Formats: sequence, C-alpha cells, structure tokens
Amino acid sequence: MVCEHLHALEKELAAIGMKEVYRGKPWSDHCREWVYYDCVFTDLDKTIDRFHLDKNFVKIHSHLGTHDGQEHGLVCKACEDGIMGNHPEMVKQSFLPVVKFE
Repeated sequence: MVCEHLHALEKELAAIGMKEVYRGKPWSDHCREWVYYDCVFTDLDKTIDRFHLDKNFVKIHSHLGTHDGQEHGLVCKACEDGIMGNHPEMVKQSFLPVVKFE
C-alpha cells in the first residue's frame, strides 16, 4: 500500500478495477513503493484536486526516456511513493488502446 498522501487515489484505482502491472521499488533508492497501472493519467492537476491530495507533498512526475522506460503519474516527495501510468506521448506513438483516468 502506498503512503497516506496517495492512498485515496490508489483506493479508487483498485475500486474501478484498474489493471496493476507492477508494484515495488522500480529504479532508485529514492523510491519506496511505486505502483504502475495500465492507464494514462490525462489531467493530473485535476486528479490532485479531485482527491484533495496534499500539494505540499504530491507532485507530478513525468519521464519519457529514450532507452530507460517511460512513466507519468504522481509521486509523494515526503514518502517517496508513486502512482504511475503510461506516458501520454508513448501511447500516441504506439497506437495501443488506452484506459484514461482523470
């Protein structure tokens, strides 16, 4: 389970049956628990507001790597937890079907 700052979003994603594709410590000592979902977060500012996430801790994180992966989601800077989806640019380039979440 991710930290209290991201818990409401994680709970909602589970409730709607969003497919979880990875949970763990993905790539750095500065990551505690990151959860990756098979979706694209289309408006993270709106998501932060809708779930009343603490803007002092919860920040948008977006990484579009050329050889080291891609991700787009929210990270808690206090607890080093994250909730990630696919990067919108990668999805555009792949022509794969996408589950969008706001």
